[in-house]
Amino acid sequence: MSGKGFHVHGPHEHELEHAAHHEPKGFAGKLAVITAILATVGAFFSYTGGVTQVNAALYKNDAAIKKTEASNQWAFYQAKSSKQNLSELALDLSNNEEQKAKYRDKIARYEKEKAEIKANAEKLEEESKHFDEMSAEEIHLHHRWAQATTALQVSIALAAITLLTKKRWMEWATIAAGLVGVALGGAAWMHI
Repeated sequence: MSGKGFHVHGPHEHELEHAAHHEPKGFAGKLAVITAILATVGAFFSYTGGVTQVNAALYKNDAAIKKTEASNQWAFYQAKSSKQNLSELALDLSNNEEQKAKYRDKIARYEKEKAEIKANAEKLEEESKHFDEMSAEEIHLHHRWAQATTALQVSIALAAITLLTKKRWMEWATIAAGLVGVALGGAAWMHI
């Protein structure tokens, strides 16, 4: 019946007003700030770890594409080798000088084409190898970011246990786990 200036407060409203108008103090307040910082840093680490995982998959895909292209070039090289071998056989079997000249030209052409195809295939294989290396590096970083995120999650869980048990030594365990997480994140950031 608040129409006549009378208002009944719920049991939780006093606590909400108190929390809104007063900063957290003491042990619980410090743990709340530490937990918020750890959660924020952990979110950044988690996002960055996800990015490295996606990059690793993309690089691995690029490596597979380049490897397939190289394989196609090697098949083309093999086809040219077969044609060259047939021309060499025809040259050996031919008695006509005009025909022999034609086969010698074909053999020379196939040899030149094979050299170009081989160079292209080797280049594609190197590109594939490079993408594989980039993928491996991204996977390493992903693992490092995941380790950092996990350490921060453990630290946040320790903060909750600390708040429930009100044990001061647990606060130090929370901070230590958080520092391990930040150190692992730093190692990932520096590509170590």
